Amino acid sequence: MTAGATGAASYDWRFDSGRICLDLMATAETAAEGREALAQAGRLGRWLVGAGLVPAGTALPALDIGWVARFVELRDCVGQLVRAQIDGRRAESALERVNALAAGAPPAIRAVPDGDGSLVRALSAAPECGALLAAIARDTVDLLTDPAARARLRQCEGDNCRRVYLDTSRGRRRRWCSSEVCGNRERVARHRRRTAAAHL
Repeated sequence: MTAGATGAASYDWRFDSGRICLDLMATAETAAEGREALAQAGRLGRWLVGAGLVPAGTALPALDIGWVARFVELRDCVGQLVRAQIDGRRAESALERVNALAAGAPPAIRAVPDGDGSLVRALSAAPECGALLAAIARDTVDLLTDPAARARLRQCEGDNCRRVYLDTSRGRRRRWCSSEVCGNRERVARHRRRTAAAHL
């Protein structure tokens, strides 16, 4: 896959979970509906750019469908681990796999000047799949071993939404993964209920 293929597309990814590992986990939402969000290498490439793992314009010549299978496997492990933490359960096999991936080295980064001289992040070389998986696995380990962050994990209260997010709001009162999406749906539904009750 070339740099151009990882650029902007009509795909409307959402990155409002608060952590890269939770953003990866969120791509399982459409998979549960029979539409795998990461079904093709091009989609995975766009997700990598949108999530901030890969700077826009980075060439990913080795990206193929094999990467997709490995990212979906990690996503499933992250999901099992995070939900187990929320529910007070264990997920030993998922933990073992995430730990194994976290042992790898994440992509090497460097600062380079852009067109106007401002420093921007770039990768030292085209990243390998394992390095990108390691970055997400390490983010998962960092999240789940930080008691303060772990205590902020929340399940969205929106109807039919299973997204998990990090509640960093003041007072820890955030109820939805996205105020603009699930929160807005709830407000619209509440308004309809009030309107219907007023006409009874």
